[in-house]
Formats: sequence, C-alpha cells, structure tokens
Amino acid sequence: MNSLIQTLKNIWKIEELRKRILFTLAVLAVFRFGSYIVLPGVVAGQLQAAAGNRGANDLLNLVNIYTGGAFNNASIFALGIMPYITASIIVQLLGFALPYFQRLQQHEGESGRKKLNQITRILTVVITLLQGGTYLAYLNASNAIDPSVPKSVFYFVNSILLATGTVTAMWLGERITDKGIGNGVSLLIMIGIIARLPQAVIFEIQARFSSGGTFMLILELAALIVVVLGSILLVQGVRKIPIQFAKRMVGRTGLPVSGNRDYLPIKLNAAGVMPIIFAQAIMFLPGFALQSLSGAAASSSGFVRSLNDFTSIPYNVIYFILVVLFTYVYVALIVNSTQYSEYLKRQNAFIPGVKPGSPTAEFIDTITSKITLPGAVMLGLLAITPAMATAFGINNAFAAFFGGSTILILVGVALDTLQQIESYLLMRKYDGLVKSGNIKGRTGSGMAPIGAGS
Repeated sequence: MNSLIQTLKNIWKIEELRKRILFTLAVLAVFRFGSYIVLPGVVAGQLQAAAGNRGANDLLNLVNIYTGGAFNNASIFALGIMPYITASIIVQLLGFALPYFQRLQQHEGESGRKKLNQITRILTVVITLLQGGTYLAYLNASNAIDPSVPKSVFYFVNSILLATGTVTAMWLGERITDKGIGNGVSLLIMIGIIARLPQAVIFEIQARFSSGGTFMLILELAALIVVVLGSILLVQGVRKIPIQFAKRMVGRTGLPVSGNRDYLPIKLNAAGVMPIIFAQAIMFLPGFALQSLSGAAASSSGFVRSLNDFTSIPYNVIYFILVVLFTYVYVALIVNSTQYSEYLKRQNAFIPGVKPGSPTAEFIDTITSKITLPGAVMLGLLAITPAMATAFGINNAFAAFFGGSTILILVGVALDTLQQIESYLLMRKYDGLVKSGNIKGRTGSGMAPIGAGS
C-alpha cells in the first residue's frame, strides 16, 4: 500500500503528466455528461419501456453497452464514436485495395496522413447521417416520438444533432490524444463500457445474495479474473523470431565486430479486435431482416429470430466461425511478409539459418500462419464467452464483460494508458508501476510487432 501511495505521489509531482491526466478526466466527464442530454421530441419514458420489452438477449443491448447507455437514453451521443471507428476501418481496408490510398498510407508521410484523416472525418459524417436515419426510424417504431412534433422536423433536426454529437465525440477523442494521455478514441469507448459495469455488478450481487448464491458469485468473480488474464495473454502474446545484424568494420584496423541480436515479434493476435467487430456487424443483419418481416413471416422465421439472440446456439456457432475466418483474412491483409523481408535486408539483418529474400518471406509467412490458428481460436472462444456466462445464470449485462470486444477493449486500452504513465515515471527517474520489468502495451518491446498497428 505504501508503494502504491508513493507511486501516486510521484505521478502527481510530474507537472506535465498531472495536467494531461486532469485534462483527460475533464474531457471524459464532458463526454459522459453528453450521454444524458436527450434529443428534442423524444419521450424518454416510452423509449425506456421499449428497451425493456426488447428482451435481455437482444443485440441492441450490446450497442447500448458500447455507448455507455446513450443509445437507450436517445442522447446526442446515442451513436457514440462508432461511426468514426467504422470510417477508420473502411479507410484502412481501402488502403489494401486501392493504389491511391496505398500511396497515402505508405509514401506521402505526414501530408498523406492528414489527407487520410480528412477523408475519415468526411466519411464519418456520411455514415452518421445514414445510421442516424436508421436510429430515428427505430425511435419512431418504438413510439418514442412526441406526437405534437412534426415527423419531418423531428428527422431533420435530430439527424443534424446526431451527426454533431458524433463529430463532437470525435473531436474530444482527438483532443485527448493531443493534450491528454493515451488514445482518445479508445478511451471514449472504454469509458462508455465501464459506465455500465457498476450497475451490472450491483444487479448481479443483489441477485446472488437474494437467492443465497454467494458461492456462485465468488466463482463468477474468479472466472472473470481468468478471462481478464486470458485477454491480457491474447493482447500481449508474441512469437519472437531471433534476428542477427551483420558484422561491421570499426576502427582504423578494420576489425570486424559482431552485430547485435534482436528479435522480430509476431503477435499471437495480430488482427486485434477487428475480427469481432466485423463479425458483429454481419450478425446484426439478421436482426434488420427480422424487422423488415411482418405478421406470419416474422413468426415463422425462427432461425432468423435465433440469430438476433446472442445467447442462442446458431448465433454463437456462426459467430465463432466468422471470427476465426475474419482473423485469417485480416492478418493476411495487414501482415506483409515480403515487406518485412525487405526491411530486414535494408537493415543488414537476417534470420539465422534462413537465406535473405524470398526464403525469409516464406519463413515469416509460415510462422505467422502457425501462430494465427491458436490466436484465432482463442479470439473466437473469447467472442462467445458472454453466451457461455449467461448459460450459467449470469445476468446479461454482467455477462457482456466476460468476453468479446468489451473485454479486449478494456484490457488493451488499460495496458496502453498504464504504459504511457509508466514512461513518464521512468523518464523522471521514478520507479515504474511494477517493481520488476515494465508494463507492455500492445506494441510490446524489441522491433515493432507484426500486426502492432491493428
């Protein structure tokens, strides 16, 4: 405890770090405040009633978790930062497919990055307007619109407000990145997820105590710790390929000096959380199809209805397969073994026992393929863990924290933020946050891990 108190004092002593932390907390408070500002013309009570009638297993409840409750509140931040994330993913994928975006990403440096940011912002507004129209249609279907407000005025005004809310959230995230600590967009997502955690924990504790299930509650918390540890392993796990730098001649005598040794880390989960996001996006489609059906058609679509329940067996089987497939696809897109082979050649480095050039590229590709399989399976299992948790009687809100993108985002962002704080402490000659070693974020140590940019 004394060590923790001393570490907190050291953090407070560093003026720049203190200002960045306070600025970050202030911006996060503004973001959370905006989650409770309801759109004009919305009957909040009716919307809450409609949300309660959706069913605990409905996929829209997961959306509500990612937005920190703003979705069910019909707030100006109802869409959260997710349209910006979607736009960023689209621009990133275009970089793999179109030469123009490839040139901006790889060859035009800072000017290319600024152009990509501008394109991402414009695409964010377009996606927000499209998603905003769908969300407002959902409010209309839920009878959550004040009858005295003309529908045309309601749609026009609130479409602009939703777009403004998302752009504001994007701007807040960028301000945290520039003047705060850590990745601002990731922190906004994390704070929205954490905002739902206390309520879910309290509800689970009350449910267990009322039924005399204290032992089960202890088992649940122990299982949650195991899942967190597994997520840390998935985020930080790397396969280290040893590399050797060529000998160089130094001094007037030209004596050869042995080159340094290093390693090329290949991430166990190079795809990050992207496969889960892609798979979830596809699994939302059956829900929209179900909403388009009516009467007998809707009642007879039992299989489609099961795909709108994240605890059903068909949903989780398809979800698991999609996560595994998308992991392989995304790793194939972001891991360019030929590029890494050329980079090693330019650095006069080589893998011991492997010839430079195409043999090195083939070796890296083989290792990447082998390590992607356990990483993809672990990611797929983590994605369906919330459904497993509900099967053991855990309430749906608390079960969402047992896996999926929720736990990966929390673990990844927490590690990155702690790494930022630790770097400030070590620069000022203070002890780090741990007694031995350093906290490693998603970029690890050594050379940049393959897939670190995900």
